[in-house]
Amino acid sequence: QVQVAESGGGLVQTGGSLRLSCAASGRTLSTYAMGWFRQAPGKERQFVAAITWRGRRLSYADSVKGRFTISRDNAKNTVYLQMDSLKPEDTAVYYCAVVTNYFSGYLRDVDYDYWGQGTQVTVSS
Repeated sequence: QVQVAESGGGLVQTGGSLRLSCAASGRTLSTYAMGWFRQAPGKERQFVAAITWRGRRLSYADSVKGRFTISRDNAKNTVYLQMDSLKPEDTAVYYCAVVTNYFSGYLRDVDYDYWGQGTQVTVSS
């Protein structure tokens, strides 16, 4: 079992920044990748960014490329999502999740095995 906990959401104005943190605990040695997804009211959950734990491969959704940066601290079993130049359309609940299958992908929510509770990000216009 892996426990996942997000933090760092909040209210920010357009053009502002926030940094989300995601701490994993439990059987973290089995982690292959960690990712961020978001879900706005009335919309489906969508991929935001992901990072593999050993290979350091990074992936971003086109809508956040150049504005969001995902990084990790292996010693702390923590992944960060630095969000800059925020827009109102970034408003959503942001979820962190963990992939434990080394033969899996990490771009779809069905690839992920463990999820956090989510943290609200609201960008005011």
